[in-house]
Amino acid sequence: MTAAGTAPRQFDKTPPAGRGAGARAWTVTALLVVFMMVNFADKSVLGLAAEQIRTDMGLSATDFGLANSAFFLLFSVAGAAVGLLADRVRPKWLLLAMALLWSIAQTPAALGGGLAVLIGSRVMLGAAEGPAFPVAQQAAMSWFPNHRRNLPGALVTLGVTLGVITAAPGLTWVINHHGWRAALWVLAAVGVLWAVAWALLGADGPYRTNTPEAPSTTSGPVSDTAAARPAYRRILGTRTWLGTTLAYFTSYWTLALMLAWLPSYLRSGLGHSPSASANLVALTWVLGGLTLLGQAAVTGWLMRRGVSSRWARGRVGSGLLFIGAAACLAVPLVDGTAAKTALLAVGLGLGGSFAAVAVTTITELAPPARRGGALGTMNATVTTAGLIAPAVVGHLLDTQGETGYQSAIVLSGALLLLGALAALTLIDPARDATRANT
Repeated sequence: MTAAGTAPRQFDKTPPAGRGAGARAWTVTALLVVFMMVNFADKSVLGLAAEQIRTDMGLSATDFGLANSAFFLLFSVAGAAVGLLADRVRPKWLLLAMALLWSIAQTPAALGGGLAVLIGSRVMLGAAEGPAFPVAQQAAMSWFPNHRRNLPGALVTLGVTLGVITAAPGLTWVINHHGWRAALWVLAAVGVLWAVAWALLGADGPYRTNTPEAPSTTSGPVSDTAAARPAYRRILGTRTWLGTTLAYFTSYWTLALMLAWLPSYLRSGLGHSPSASANLVALTWVLGGLTLLGQAAVTGWLMRRGVSSRWARGRVGSGLLFIGAAACLAVPLVDGTAAKTALLAVGLGLGGSFAAVAVTTITELAPPARRGGALGTMNATVTTAGLIAPAVVGHLLDTQGETGYQSAIVLSGALLLLGALAALTLIDPARDATRANT
């Protein structure tokens, strides 16, 4: 790490703002959306094939939960390490290496083997995917000034939703007709295809380093030109970083539950058919995706009118978590499959939609020379939820039977409520950026 107070690197020219730069920026953003689609299709495949895998390998719910949790064993460590590395190495090459490693990691379990091979493959895949989200966001943000980052940040995050939406019906068909190992081969091939496209078209943007920012309509933090290289501890110790990370942790817990156990809950807990469950999984993620786009639109509209990011990001984000918490906590209070399914979709869909708020908030808080580390450390902390949640839910199912699904949703609702309160009371990036950078 570079000591605080080191003078930032400067460039002579303002980043290009012409037509060509805009077209390239959106091309790169589109590729990064697809990158995140592949990333979350990889994550969702075990949940979609849960019944087949458990039957094939004779696994208990706890065993299957641990297999899902294994994905996150090195996920957080890799996310933090590569996040720090992204402040020094071009994101283009980091993203290319990650995509190739994803495809390689799928092959051991695709070739055969038992639970040990499956767990080893998922650990390897998790290590390769751990840095994906923060590095992809850093790459996207490098093409846009602060006041234009809400939409690209939301779109890259939307790739998470689109990945599951396309994976749910597509991979379910492959699993039902050709087996779950065939689905792993499909994902490996898609990863290689994306890597080829990125090698040809991917690039780092003009706002990656301490180049001058375009004028912002907000009363936000000091510009990137004036920002030095504060010690990471000053950024990570701010109320905004802590509040954002806690809120995002509770949201990621919800995502992990959706990926590992939502298909099984819909089938075994609520009695939906496999095809209906796949469609309902997609619908839940669609709702989350629409929420992401709506949040980006509202946040951008507020910031263009001079509303502080404390309100535009912190309060809007907390509102989404409050609604998600209320829906999850209401699930045991209603009768009937339809009502429970609707509340489940709203609670998980909105509860899991905090990622774009988190990323744009930390991007505003940290200067460019510290963004990779700040985002990577946040992501590493947050994704420990993925290590814990699947195993906890598996234990609840083995000890409580089908009732365990409902207990898991109530637990998620309580965590979302905590996250909403943290976002509401702690997030203020304009205030904390000034303190961290001076």
